[in-house]
Amino acid sequence: MSLAQVHYTSAAPGDEGTAGRFTAVGPGVSGALLAEIEPLVRYELPGGVPERPSDGELRSLPQAFGYFALSDGSRLVARSAPVRDTGGTGAGVRFHAHAVHLPPGVPLPGDRLPVEAWRSPHWVAVTPGGATPDPLALPPGPAAVSEGLDDFAVSRGPWLAAVLADLRRASDAEAAGRPVALVERQCADVARWLGLASVTLPRESAERLTFTTYTRRPGSSASRVVGVLPEDAGAARAAGLRVHACAGPAPAGGTEDVWATTAARVWRSRSPELFREARELPGEPFAAGPLAVTALCAGIALGPDGRAAAAGWAADRPYALDAQRTGRLVEAIASPGIDDRTAAEFDAAGRLFGALEGRCPASVTAPLAAMLVTEAVRGGNGSLELPRRDAFAGPEGAEVAERLGPEILTELADTAGSRSVARTVQLLRVARLLGVDGTDSLPGVVDRLAPALLAEASVAQEGPPGFAPALLELLDEQFEVRTALLGALDRIAPQDPGAVARFLKRVALPFTGTQALPHLRMCAEVPEAMATLGGDRAAVWHRVLRAAGLSPFAEPLVLRTAVGLVWEDRAPTVEEARLLLDAATSDSHRVAGTWARLVDAALSTSAAGTSATGTSATGTSATGTDEAARLAHDLLRGFPGEIGGRERAGLLLLDLVRELRTGAPEPGWAERVRTLCAQAEPVEPALRERAHAALVERLLAPDRPGAELYDFVHGADAELIAAYDRTARTASVRSRLRTQPAYAADCFTVWTAHPHAGRAWPPVAAALLDDVLRPAVRGMSAEDVAEVEATVGRTGSSGRADAFRDWNRSSTLGRLGRRIAGRVRRG
Repeated sequence: MSLAQVHYTSAAPGDEGTAGRFTAVGPGVSGALLAEIEPLVRYELPGGVPERPSDGELRSLPQAFGYFALSDGSRLVARSAPVRDTGGTGAGVRFHAHAVHLPPGVPLPGDRLPVEAWRSPHWVAVTPGGATPDPLALPPGPAAVSEGLDDFAVSRGPWLAAVLADLRRASDAEAAGRPVALVERQCADVARWLGLASVTLPRESAERLTFTTYTRRPGSSASRVVGVLPEDAGAARAAGLRVHACAGPAPAGGTEDVWATTAARVWRSRSPELFREARELPGEPFAAGPLAVTALCAGIALGPDGRAAAAGWAADRPYALDAQRTGRLVEAIASPGIDDRTAAEFDAAGRLFGALEGRCPASVTAPLAAMLVTEAVRGGNGSLELPRRDAFAGPEGAEVAERLGPEILTELADTAGSRSVARTVQLLRVARLLGVDGTDSLPGVVDRLAPALLAEASVAQEGPPGFAPALLELLDEQFEVRTALLGALDRIAPQDPGAVARFLKRVALPFTGTQALPHLRMCAEVPEAMATLGGDRAAVWHRVLRAAGLSPFAEPLVLRTAVGLVWEDRAPTVEEARLLLDAATSDSHRVAGTWARLVDAALSTSAAGTSATGTSATGTSATGTDEAARLAHDLLRGFPGEIGGRERAGLLLLDLVRELRTGAPEPGWAERVRTLCAQAEPVEPALRERAHAALVERLLAPDRPGAELYDFVHGADAELIAAYDRTARTASVRSRLRTQPAYAADCFTVWTAHPHAGRAWPPVAAALLDDVLRPAVRGMSAEDVAEVEATVGRTGSSGRADAFRDWNRSSTLGRLGRRIAGRVRRG
């Protein structure tokens, strides 16, 4: 069909108030469209043009060649060019615009792209005669747009990838990004950029790419791509366009768009035919994989991102390439001359190997396998997906094993460096793949690997540590490694069973076979036991111990593991410690080292106390302390050579408390209490208080030896005397004083017997006489008071009986005097 054409000419000199006029309009172009077309075809001369340019200067002025989308869905291809003004003096410059209107869905003749019309010889600079312009003729074939593009692409190498990436975004129908400004000194070079885009982009994308090769006002242009001269680059930046200054110095950075980077390499290799070939492969239009595969198969070197894209695409579509191209791709990816591979590229190559293995001959995949294991050994990439063992069965595998085997064994045997778990696991797996015999070094390797597992897992985030998948694969692949490693973990579990239990909770090691592994089985059992039995630690301990499958008499270390699992961060209670002590012999506890936990239990229980089921004569809670004291007695008897230092002094102090309350301790109670408290420093305050309480309870008893009381009083220990004072003022002592005249007589004798025994005792004794004994005697009957007086005389002397009468009379007189004084005041 014949396309409607439009001609527009700028206003002649003297036509003030008009910018120009349409001189010819083809059929079907409405007035509304002309109003929309007019600003698109206007032309503005660049700055600095002479008023009367020469013919050469006129020819060097830029031409605006554009492709525009109109509001009704139609499109416009136009050229606006400066021409000499033949009217008037004939020396001025005007412009003439020639445009072709494309109705919706109608292509250019020959189904050509708009940019292919920029070299057409049928663009005219004058309005043709007749009512209708002649149809536009285009140059035959694609040579008109592709000729010289290779040279141009090479000359624009530094900008090529970034510009192609932006042109791709500009052609996206959904894109709402900024327009692209191409800064060139010649508008023809802008057209060449668009020619590059027309070859590189799919046709539907190229058809959406509206453009103009020249404008003085880039901020108001309706095109997605605009060409500007260097003098107008600042205006483009100010308008927010994505500016590529292709006429200036080479840019410093590049682009992360892998498709654009690969396309740039194809252009620099002068192989534009590969774009069409790549579009025949499956994949998204701008996926880097198909183009990268095509380029690599054609021998074009790509960077690591391009190679990774190719490997990833081929791994997802292992049947998309024929055998010849698959071989070329593998050779390009595994080329020994490449030294810039990245972890992402190795991961993609590993996936490619996995996709091709079994589908291609081993001779095809062998280079990939060799590259992967070489990287695993020399590059330290612990995340690689390694090939299967049969990939190295041929001569290629023998060559790789001969090259890498000594390196693997040397590193595994190195005890000086710190090697991560992932690295050790990787080396062990590669050694097996290559058939490298590491039997001699295996014991040392697993002895270092086992504690490293616990250390790395303890600092990892929640969930399985990063090395867990590779570790489990290693244990599944190599029985001898699994046996040795589980044995090493079982040996170190008694030292830190809590850490092993936490590790097993995050990494489910396979130890369900015939190995005994009592400690690992206990560590694996404890979480479920804790969840099921809750706070009953004794029940948890029994269940965990049963999981070991060994008696503590046969293997004492299971005691240590069980105690460490159940009471990891605390001491057992005295009842729990008694259970542990009775569960095995002292020899078993001595070998396991658990006797120290029992000591902690005795000492901490004595300090913290337990709920009492009874009280002593002075009201002090004694049940918890008495249980701890009995435990202390048994511990001192069972582990005489192991317990020493402050722990031994603390247990002896507890044992003395037991003897003071229930037996007949050796003489020198007060001195022993003072000595043991000093040896047990820092002694828990509660333990010190209970020892003092047990001592003063005995000293307040009527049957205490006088020598002990004398030593106590003359020892001048202010802290002990204060404890005596506190106990003497308790309700139980006061009640006994009121109801037992003999006890009251004994206390009077004691509290008056040593008036000059240092500085601490006399004021305490005097206060007890006035504050404790006097109220008790005051509340007695006359018969009881007489009995107190008689008892004082019998146990002391007549002088002491007289002293009691005087002391008691002063109390009575004092009461009588107070009564008389009160009556006088009332009168």
